[in-house]
Amino acid sequence: MDDTDLGTLDGTTLTRLFRDGKASPLEATRAALARIDRFNEQVNAYTYVDREGAEKAARASARRWGQGKPLSPIDGLPVSMKDLTEVAGMPAREGSLTVPGGLCDEDAPPARKLREAGAVLLGKTNTPEFGWKAVTDNRVYGTTLNPWDTRLTPGGSSGGAAVAAALNMGVLHQGGDSGGSIRIPASFTGVFGFKPTFGWTPQWPPAKAPTLSHIGPLTRTVADAVSMLNVIGRYDYRDPYATRGQPEDWGDRLRDDLDGLTIAYSPDLGYARVDPHIAERVREAVGRLEELGAKVEEIHPGFESPLETFRVLWFTASQQILASSDAADRQRLDPGLVSDGKRAEQCTALDYFRALSDRAVLTERMEHFTERYDLLVTPTVPIAPFEANHNVPPDGELTDWEQWTPFSYPFNLTQQPAASVPCGFTDSGLPVGMQIASGRYQDPKVLHACHAYMKAFPARFPTVPDPAQYA
Repeated sequence: MDDTDLGTLDGTTLTRLFRDGKASPLEATRAALARIDRFNEQVNAYTYVDREGAEKAARASARRWGQGKPLSPIDGLPVSMKDLTEVAGMPAREGSLTVPGGLCDEDAPPARKLREAGAVLLGKTNTPEFGWKAVTDNRVYGTTLNPWDTRLTPGGSSGGAAVAAALNMGVLHQGGDSGGSIRIPASFTGVFGFKPTFGWTPQWPPAKAPTLSHIGPLTRTVADAVSMLNVIGRYDYRDPYATRGQPEDWGDRLRDDLDGLTIAYSPDLGYARVDPHIAERVREAVGRLEELGAKVEEIHPGFESPLETFRVLWFTASQQILASSDAADRQRLDPGLVSDGKRAEQCTALDYFRALSDRAVLTERMEHFTERYDLLVTPTVPIAPFEANHNVPPDGELTDWEQWTPFSYPFNLTQQPAASVPCGFTDSGLPVGMQIASGRYQDPKVLHACHAYMKAFPARFPTVPDPAQYA
């Protein structure tokens, strides 16, 4: 190797170096650990780092590559896991004082599949308690901060994974998304985040809101996300909602042009309020999609805000947490989570079944809409990152995180694939994300469009700012 810092490279490049014998997984793992040492104290992305286990796995991978027998193309790549995911030999506190701090005995499906593929599991990344909100702070590990401006939130709930991706503290990062928890922090930190079709990336134990939750990657490139999906996107019987039919190669449609693709562009879904800086950046990005060959039509999919439908389902999940907690544990829970659970106590069984019916109508409408268009493009989040340790922008009129995420949770209700692609910056230098979605099981179309865009318009990544600059 020359003087290239392995910690700055993407997974595709590292794999090529491993294959050519120009670098080893042990060197790449140590470079990732060095970046954790360099950055994590300032941003608090990782909650647990298994240095000894990572180096042991990297040495085994180096031997396999040396023998020309890697287990998979991601053999030896450094990976992080969200702290809602169980990993054998690591804690899974789920950001909660109510969860014991012992080590897990068993790998959840994404961890097991990654381990079997030879990936090096570095550690766990931060999340709000049980992933209940769209920012990342909790009473166990504290607050994760945005690397573009450490006064601000990176979003959530996969905020730790997004920050780790933005700073390349490892190259593949596992997140989960029940209402935008991959796409929101991807947008706020300027990385790629992808929520696959529900059931194509299995999980176990079940999420708190099991029919809303999707497992997916946060990475710097679409190619790296595809490499991760080719491993974790495989059927696992332990997930009762898992489905079959995943593509043999999730990236088999990746091309550099978008000729022939029809795109519906909705700047606000017909009901959302969008910051003008965000709207301008996304509209510019849509113009670039046309330059790449896509045919774009500005049109709304034709549904009203499903906020109340989502809230009934989401608050009921919080209520279930409360119902299974004793009085002492309730005092340890995030007050916002408790408040959500109490709000669900006002809902009747009829309200819940009406929400399920409304969800079915929305899903049918969106599936019909995506029969007419290959893709639907919107902003990912309508606002810029705001001050950390707040659930909503301070000194504003909003009270709940769902109010500032109108573009994300509809696609959890419909269980359709959706991604966030970095598409520029606000005038104050904060990342903006463009959401690209499609119908169920059309994941390769989404990945193709995201790849073409990011190949033509590469993302720019942060270095952690010096806190003194804000003094």
